[in-house]
Amino acid sequence: MIPRARATGRALGYQLFYRLPVPLRRRLVRLAVPKYIVGAVTLLRDAEATGAGRILLLRQPPGHSWTLPAGLLQRGEAPVVGAARELYEESGVRLSPETLRPAVPNAVVHAKGWVDVVFEAEVPASRTELAVDGAEVFEAAWHPLDDLPRLSRATANLLGYYGIGPRAGEVPPATPPAA
Repeated sequence: MIPRARATGRALGYQLFYRLPVPLRRRLVRLAVPKYIVGAVTLLRDAEATGAGRILLLRQPPGHSWTLPAGLLQRGEAPVVGAARELYEESGVRLSPETLRPAVPNAVVHAKGWVDVVFEAEVPASRTELAVDGAEVFEAAWHPLDDLPRLSRATANLLGYYGIGPRAGEVPPATPPAA
């Protein structure tokens, strides 16, 4: 329970805040609220795979580990549109945003100040042509879920939320934000 004097002080603070002009309120909120970088990620599964299944992974510079198709959202871009755009740019797989489903959980907040909005879809790998540019992405390939290659730390942590890979069943450690 909040002590009465503290509650009265908070009420007074809110009354003053809401009397300020909207642009000033927005500026104050931006100064006081933590900032996050928002990325969109696609977990693309092979619709034809048997057994544990297969997912599309990318090998990007420096080339030591594999990642999911993902990237930062452009200003004002809807996360599902960004996920479809990044999937195409990095792998050559063109899907309309309407074919991507929100994964559960749909958003993963990482301790280092970024948020991944995750979507999933299935395509038949045998009829899906993969194309990479050789600069941003060295290689795109389908990998069995029960025999994944070396994953980047961020990818292993993210896949763990979905019960996939070496961190399956683990919740990545949460670090409280710095004061």
